[in-house]
Amino acid sequence: MRTLHKENHLIERIGWLRAAVLGANDGLISTSSLIVGVAAATAGPHEVLVAGVAGLVAGAMSMAAGEYVSVSSQADTEEADMARERRELATQPEAELAELAAIYEQRGVAPDLALEVAKQMMAKDAFEAHARDELGLSSHVMARPVQAAFTSAATFSVGAALPLVVALLAPAGAVVWAVSIACLVGLAALGAVGASAGGAGIWKPTVRVVFWGAVAMASTAAIGALIGRAV
Repeated sequence: MRTLHKENHLIERIGWLRAAVLGANDGLISTSSLIVGVAAATAGPHEVLVAGVAGLVAGAMSMAAGEYVSVSSQADTEEADMARERRELATQPEAELAELAAIYEQRGVAPDLALEVAKQMMAKDAFEAHARDELGLSSHVMARPVQAAFTSAATFSVGAALPLVVALLAPAGAVVWAVSIACLVGLAALGAVGASAGGAGIWKPTVRVVFWGAVAMASTAAIGALIGRAV
């Protein structure tokens, strides 16, 4: 008697995880950079607050719209490929059978066995077999535009909220350093959480995201300081 065990593969998380990590990182980096740049140009807390809130709202809407449009384009392509596959299965079943058998042969299955496997797979669900093995489409990698849009907007807002709160609580003369430190700590935490949720090593993604966050904030602080002196 065979015993079956359940496997939980982390690839199933890739759809929402990518959008969540991207949204949170972008919200944290872009809003922190904006606040640091404005704070370096002017010491006025009102201007810093307005810039931070505007960055949060505009960024969240931009992320949602961008994710929805880009993922919708992916979904349209997937739908077109699947519609084409359905037509070919209806009009050229023998050719599709040979095509599926050839795919299994390329993966190392003997020709006779590959043909038999292809016949059995198509007898069970021809479209599912071709969608998975020919097109590389399955439920956990299919595009979900609405999910990606909401996930990106929500996580962007959460990421952007941290530098806003820090900017509100920090003394006027310490906003730049307080927000920068909070952003780097937040980025390190996000990098570790994202890597852990995806089953990857923690250190490399954490160092990568912290480094580029530091570069972004340093650049905007320098530009803000130069503009502040010029004005």
